[in-house]
Amino acid sequence: MNETVVYFSEQVVVLVSCGLSFLGSSLIILTYILWSDLRTTPRKLLVFLSVSDWLSAVSYAYGVWSVFHRDSTECVVQGAISTFANTSSFFWTVAIAVYLYIFIVRSSQRVADSLQLSFHLVSWGVPLVITVAAVCLGKIGYDASEVSVGWCWVKINIHDRVVWMLLTGKIWEFMAYLTLPVLYILHAALSEYRPILATRLQSHPFTSMADVKLTLIPIIFITLRIWSTVRFILLLADSPARWNPVLVTLHGIGNTLQGAANCVMFVFFTQPIRRRLCSTFCCCSKCRTEEYLQSAPQGALPEQEPSITPEEDGAR
Repeated sequence: MNETVVYFSEQVVVLVSCGLSFLGSSLIILTYILWSDLRTTPRKLLVFLSVSDWLSAVSYAYGVWSVFHRDSTECVVQGAISTFANTSSFFWTVAIAVYLYIFIVRSSQRVADSLQLSFHLVSWGVPLVITVAAVCLGKIGYDASEVSVGWCWVKINIHDRVVWMLLTGKIWEFMAYLTLPVLYILHAALSEYRPILATRLQSHPFTSMADVKLTLIPIIFITLRIWSTVRFILLLADSPARWNPVLVTLHGIGNTLQGAANCVMFVFFTQPIRRRLCSTFCCCSKCRTEEYLQSAPQGALPEQEPSITPEEDGAR
């Protein structure tokens, strides 16, 4: 059996990536808990995604630190947690994109909010069922780092490993590759019809920032996840290129950096959150000056998240 060598330098880089994702996911969750006035539906969905990314970061970090070389109980547990969390992260990423798409294109928070139960059933339920089935059937275990970077996933020596690799992650990853860009393309194609709603959209500056985020979601997701897909395809082709140290490192970073990327996009690129963090943790005069200027009665915050009344929403 071939085994991908995970070098110490690769371990260090991927562990740093896990640490950044852990901190980023924790910060998203913490800001949601601390500031009740920012607990909007999009940010609540982001918290659920961050829980998945937090679990992924912790389980991947344990796997990279351990670099398993055989099947064991620890290997199976780590593989099961990372499988569940990683798959759940795919679904929540798509769910947020769907929510933003409906909010922007349909201009209806009510329709978008009505999907929350479905988001939960799919994003938690499907990964849980798949992971439990894989563990019970003995499919999770040592994978020789063939499509991982030290952590455990689908056992490499089972005859139906490709089927289970698809079921426990890859097929959902491929679907996200298709769904996220399609949502953005539909949004771009329908943008020319949105002048009809121009007055309303201008009254909710959140929309312009949501436009940017809807653009960034597929770009960031594909940029991070494409490396694991490349290694999976190389495994199917039995190509030795899958052992390339640079590719292995990029795979490790891409699989573990999602939480940090979400933090940058949804925390540091969101002005109300950024301003409060700056004021809370920096306590510098520049932050206080910015807070004073932004708190002046000059209208809504430029990047404020939606706060739409039922009457307003129903009229749409």
